[in-house]
Amino acid sequence: MKLEELNPQGVWKNFYALTQIPRPSGKKEEIGRFLVEYGKSLGLETIQDRIGNVIIRKPASPGMENHAGVILQGHMDMVPQKNSDVDFDFQKDPIRAYVDGEWVTAEGTTLGADDGIGVATAMAILADKTIVHPPLEAFFTVDEETGMYGAFDLQGGVLQGKTLLNLDSETEGELYVGCAGGVDTNAVFEYFMQPVEEGDVALKVVIKGLKGGHSGCDINLQRANANKLLFRFLKEAVAQYEARLATVDGGSLRNSIPREAEAVITVPEDDVEDIKQLVMDYEDIFIREFDGVEDNLQFFVEETSLPAGLIPEEIQDSLIHAVTACPDGVSRMIDDMPDVVETSNNMAMISTSVTNPAEKRAKVEICCLTRSSVESRKEELREVIDSVFALAGAKVEFSGSYPGWKPNLNSRILGVMQQTYKEEFGEEARIITIHAGLECGIIGRNYPGMDMISFGPTIRHPHSPDEKVNIASVEKFYRLLLATLKKL
Repeated sequence: MKLEELNPQGVWKNFYALTQIPRPSGKKEEIGRFLVEYGKSLGLETIQDRIGNVIIRKPASPGMENHAGVILQGHMDMVPQKNSDVDFDFQKDPIRAYVDGEWVTAEGTTLGADDGIGVATAMAILADKTIVHPPLEAFFTVDEETGMYGAFDLQGGVLQGKTLLNLDSETEGELYVGCAGGVDTNAVFEYFMQPVEEGDVALKVVIKGLKGGHSGCDINLQRANANKLLFRFLKEAVAQYEARLATVDGGSLRNSIPREAEAVITVPEDDVEDIKQLVMDYEDIFIREFDGVEDNLQFFVEETSLPAGLIPEEIQDSLIHAVTACPDGVSRMIDDMPDVVETSNNMAMISTSVTNPAEKRAKVEICCLTRSSVESRKEELREVIDSVFALAGAKVEFSGSYPGWKPNLNSRILGVMQQTYKEEFGEEARIITIHAGLECGIIGRNYPGMDMISFGPTIRHPHSPDEKVNIASVEKFYRLLLATLKKL
């Protein structure tokens, strides 16, 4: 079955169109033009602001003109993640989405249901002339996944509605009333490369096959972090076998749990077989430790060409100690919501690059994303990470701090949607605070008093190539949205 044949057809037709437009974070021009042209083709007021956000306004249906306006909000961009053996270019290739039983997924890449389904749903509402609704604004933001830049750049007074429905949550039947804030950490070790010892052999050590996932939604699942596992091995390889580190690279996005990592090391020729055995030993250890969590973990070593240079021994040791000591994963759960993560850190990316080939200057950069629904605890964990890397001699910088969204259990829209869900489906919706970052916190800062809620269909494994969206949940999500707009 084709995506366009699924119900509700308006949503799936739009979602298929979105899969055909390359839209990783940072590539916003084409998707922005598409949405502007879509709004204008419907004869609706359509504007695009200076950063690329698109707002499309639809007048109220007859009889609803005097009701307060409602904002349907989602983000245009998607997380570009693929399996290493998949030939795919997110800058130009359309997503190869297909129906797989009860789900829609993609061939070896992220699907972009986060937040393509939310955008497609708002588009369907804009086009449908039969539904009952108050004045509507569809607000589509840019670059949510890499820093929520579209929401940050939104000016006060642009949005006219009083209630915001964020269409960017990932479990049907849950109504989200709060989210975590976050801050980015960058730690950099700079150095001059040293020559490879004469007679040494170069080996590339690779860990792959991990599940990864969303560093907010999935951080509590105790999945393996490829960077942390790799450095466990490196610490022993350096201590026991005189291994020297040349390069290390792992992870590709700050808000994704790293699935793959690799390092190039050099060792005396006499130690090659010992290193190969050590890799096998660690693979066995990792497989045992993550039994039932990671079912495709692979850790292996292969000989490679000699590197251009090595990380100086002192920098190498400081780097290894710092990465080993840096907190990763869940730090604290919410006291009165023990199933919800309060504070966490994701050691997302480690990369080696040559900054000046002539002078043999290079650097290793470590990027983390720290989240918490309690601002003071976010700052506390940030300071812990700062201390770890500062003590190791790294240059540490922070950026992209954004606020959380404090729950308001007396919210009018929450009451309306609780009642609507019970009427439509005969059961209670679950009220949730999410550990991921939503744009609601930033928008609420610029629009004090905005009544907000977030909901969506069921999406599994966002930010990983295993991403999939449940077909039946999309239909329920759309039905709930229509009923809510009518009641509002």
